[in-house]
Amino acid sequence: MGDLDALVLARLQFAFTIAFHIIFPSFSIGLASLLAVLEGLWLTTRREVFRNLYLFWVKIFALSFGMGVVSGVVMSYQLGTNWSVFSTAAAPVIGPLFAFEVLTAFFLEASFLGIMLFGWKKVGPGLHFTATVLVAIGTLISAFWILSANSWMQAPTGFAILPDGKLIATDWWAVVFNPTFPTRLAHMALAAFLTTALAVGGASAFVLLRDPDQPESRMALRMAIGMFAIVAPLQLVIGHTSGELARHHQPLKVAAIEAYWKTGPDQPQSLIGWPDRKAGKTHGEIAIPGIGNAIQGVSRDTVIQGLDAWPREDWPVVGLIYWSFRVMVGLGLAMIGLGAWGVWHVYRGGPEASPWFLRASVLMGPMGFVAVIAGWIVAEAGRQPWVIYGVLRTRDAVSPVGAGQVSVSLLAFMVIYAIVFSAGAIYILRLMARGPAPHEEAPTPEDRAPGSPLAVAGEDQ
Repeated sequence: MGDLDALVLARLQFAFTIAFHIIFPSFSIGLASLLAVLEGLWLTTRREVFRNLYLFWVKIFALSFGMGVVSGVVMSYQLGTNWSVFSTAAAPVIGPLFAFEVLTAFFLEASFLGIMLFGWKKVGPGLHFTATVLVAIGTLISAFWILSANSWMQAPTGFAILPDGKLIATDWWAVVFNPTFPTRLAHMALAAFLTTALAVGGASAFVLLRDPDQPESRMALRMAIGMFAIVAPLQLVIGHTSGELARHHQPLKVAAIEAYWKTGPDQPQSLIGWPDRKAGKTHGEIAIPGIGNAIQGVSRDTVIQGLDAWPREDWPVVGLIYWSFRVMVGLGLAMIGLGAWGVWHVYRGGPEASPWFLRASVLMGPMGFVAVIAGWIVAEAGRQPWVIYGVLRTRDAVSPVGAGQVSVSLLAFMVIYAIVFSAGAIYILRLMARGPAPHEEAPTPEDRAPGSPLAVAGEDQ
């Protein structure tokens, strides 16, 4: 195999591992905040329903957090094995951002996670609540630094290129707060809250289909409805703002998202179709003429660049981005509809009385994860062929390794992930299907490996 094959395999390996990884932080960021809210409500009201919900979901948080850490470590190793040229060139800029993530977020989470998981009966309620809040803040700080680094790769600013090709920061404020960062951070944080709300709502609805009078699941479903009824419309606004920024900083990505093949004014809005990169057109397209420019926030006579404004070698994979974007937006609209439907049921007396709403909630339970993965495909595949947009091409960032070596490691990852993460996911689903108990017990891992997230959940067995 030639160098191109090694590049494709390295990209497949990173895409495979990040698709697994993003599931867990998306869930744990939102779940940590939910736990802080539940414990605050328990301390304020002393209602058993909030205590039971906290002690139930903290076990699932432990599992999700543990798998997120493990899958994140694997990705960091790939920067050295498959992307060493990128690491060498960009480390002076990217490295400190990751280091600050460890210093400010990971240390915070690691310091207080033990109290949060095992300290329910060992420390005072005030300290335990403080630990829960600090862990929730730590997950958000972690997202801050990761999104800062990724956004800098999408719209790099505040740096210079040395004669040997290495990058150095000349303005750290511009590096950290690069142009697309605030909006992308908000988009990701809202996606995490939305993903968690849908998962909690789906799990609660599943239990209520079996036992409509289960008080903890009734409360959890109503809290989830409140969350995604507010967050889903807000996410639509933030997502649109993020798209407008992409039009300024990555117009080629926007051209691929909308399948604008030709540069010109009065672009149509493509709804569905089959983009053909080779032919340079969209087969079977259904489009609304006259509104493409309005959606981009410009007048009809404004010229919008199409893909023909760039050499074909700079084009990303148009079909992948086009459809991933529509999956993300389509699911977002479905979430808005589910939120409105849920609010209507709450107003009418109770969503738990509607089997059809409960079934729809169960169906939508995992769709937050699907939307997150689709969104990251749009962001990352849309940046190609650049690993640092306009600065370093992906083909120039890969390690000088053979395709055989990368294929072996890719196969190993696929086998190990299929075993480990499938087992973890199945275990989480089993816990969710069981639902919270009326007198949920706090984790007591004295007989298990200390610090093991699985040990916490294992107390249920």
